[in-house]
Parts: sequence; structure tokens; C-alpha cells
Amino acid sequence: MRGQRPSPPPSARCPLAPGLRDPFVSLLRRGRRRRKGKMSSEALWLFKQLNLHLELEGRFQPREKGLSLIEGAAENENTLCSRQRNAKVEDLWSLTNFFGFATETFVLAVNILDRFLALMKVKPKHLSCIGVCCIQLAARVVEEECNIPSAHEIIRISQCKCTVSDLKRMEKIISEKLHFEFKATTALTFLHLYHTIVLCHTSERKEVLNLDKLEAQLKACNCRLVFSKAKPSVLALCLLTLEVQTLKSVELLEILLRVQKHSKISDSDLLYWRELVSKCLADYSSPECCKPDHKKLVWIVSRRTAQNLQNSYYSVPELPTIPEGGCFNGSASEDSCEDMSSGEESLSSSPPSDLEGTFFFELKPKHKWQTLSCRS
Repeated sequence: MRGQRPSPPPSARCPLAPGLRDPFVSLLRRGRRRRKGKMSSEALWLFKQLNLHLELEGRFQPREKGLSLIEGAAENENTLCSRQRNAKVEDLWSLTNFFGFATETFVLAVNILDRFLALMKVKPKHLSCIGVCCIQLAARVVEEECNIPSAHEIIRISQCKCTVSDLKRMEKIISEKLHFEFKATTALTFLHLYHTIVLCHTSERKEVLNLDKLEAQLKACNCRLVFSKAKPSVLALCLLTLEVQTLKSVELLEILLRVQKHSKISDSDLLYWRELVSKCLADYSSPECCKPDHKKLVWIVSRRTAQNLQNSYYSVPELPTIPEGGCFNGSASEDSCEDMSSGEESLSSSPPSDLEGTFFFELKPKHKWQTLSCRS
């Protein structure tokens, strides 16, 4: 029909439309070209790995119905809501930084947590114990055995208000519900694959795409429950396309378009999730956001212990006068040992647990830890 502009051929359409409706799109269309020659053996191996993980990603994705129930739940003592889940993931991020775990450990722990929460109806009072179990299970998969903290240490640092027996009981429940499948395909898996594929096919400097920055952005997305609904391959591609769009690299964007086509990711899915990721990263980079990587762990101690710590930290005690006869009064030593013992008790033992009655199933009331005594 006359007067109408003919639609561009499919090869000239850009599937990344809304965010790229600018002169950069025209530059992309003019500069697009096809590469000739066969793919290298490394590229073939990468695409085989990509196909393998594309088949597995649905198997390790949390149930969307269960995640939706958490999103729509009201905040009370019997129902877990998305805010409580997000706060627990931020705590896992802090524990990851404290123990020096890899990003893969954190992402895998979040995956295990969401898969379990999407299957089971969990009360908020059990969430601390579940979170510690998830980070332990992920650390056993990723970290070296010598770098995995003991159960006593992780309880003391996280202050999860449970005992070692509670952790073992919870670990058994999580393992059975997830059928002992912990080594999962996550968004970090695709992020590393996509990043390697891009570097394998580009002629630009390899330091253009900062993988550490992309991993930090992924961790920020993991702190929001909504991104657990996204396919890991889609979430990883969203992060890369946003970064490439910022760099305004025609060559890198061309490679990602081919990766998108190979991964069979629709334009509508990519655009929908990319807008959410962009908003999340904008909120995360704002000064009002309390970033988990800058969050300090807080220990809860008794009032008496806090007074002792405050006095010992802010003041320099006066040393007692040494008797001329060389006799040392043992009563003063015993008193000081008693003070230290009573103060150490609140640091070493966990606060009283509210895990009475049922855990998910039957759970016997736990016994209090014995008070530490000073040896003479």
C-alpha cells in the first residue's frame, strides 16, 4: 500500500528494542556482519556446555507456584513473606563475605534456599536455621574442605538460635526434600558461560567486560525473591546485555544476539526481565540502599558481658600493686575468673531457642549448653 513504510526484513530487526531505541541501534544495523569460517574447538565445547545447562536449568529452578505464595503472603509469625526471605539472603551474603566463600557458594545457597521454601510451608522462626543449613550445603559442594567452618563456628557467628543437632535435623529434611541434588545449574553458570563465549568471539580487549562487576550485580538480584522466578539463562543474559549497552559495543551486542537466538530466549522474556533487572540495579546503586556487602555482622551479648567489653575496650584498667612479700592473693584471681566465666557463657552459648514442639515434624526440646567454668 502506498504511503506506508515497508517493514524491515527479519535480519535487520533488533530484538532488544525498548532500551535501545537510539542512534546506537542504527549503528548496530549498519555494522552487522556475518563471520566466516568454522568455529574453533573451544567455541564448540562452550556451546555444547551451554546446550547441556539449558536442558538442566528447569530441573533446578524453584517452583513458581511456591514462590508466588511467599510473595503474596502477609507478614506474621506463622507465614513467611518475601521481605523475610530477602533479609535472610542478605544475611547469607554477609556470611559469605565473613568466611571468604566464593560467589558460587552464595548463589548456590540461595538456589537451595528458594527451592526448599517453594516446596515447604516454613514458619519465620525456622528461617535462620534453614539459611545456615543452605550455606553449609553449598559450601560442601563448592569450597575446599579445609575452608568450611565447623557447625559450632557457623552457629556462633550467625547466631541462628539453634544447636548442632537442630542443624543436622534440618539438613536431613532439606536433603530429602531436594533429593540430595545440590550441585545445580544457576544464573552464575550461564553468566560465566556467556562471558567466556563473548571473549572467545570478540576482538576487543578482554577487560572490557568485568566479570566481578557482573557477579556483584547478580548477587544484588538474588537478594530479591522476584528474580528466582526468572530462568537462570534469561537473568544472566539480561545482566550482560545491560552492561554491553552501557559500553555501546556493536561487536559485543552482535555476539549476544546470536547467543540469545541459540538459547531460544524470546524477545518478550528478555525485555520483561531486563527492565526489572535495570530497576533493581538502579535501586541498589542508590545511596539510600543498605548494601549487604557493606553490612556488618552483629553479635547479641548479655548486658553484663557488654559492660565488661565496653570497659575493657574504652578504658585502660589500673594494675594492682604487687605485694612486697611476693604473695599473690588467690581470692582476687578467683573473682576475676568468675566474672570471665559468666561473661563467656553468653558469647559461647546460643540464645534460648524457640524451636519447641514441632520443627517441621517432631522435635524434642533441646537441652541448654552447660555453663563454662574457670579452671583453677
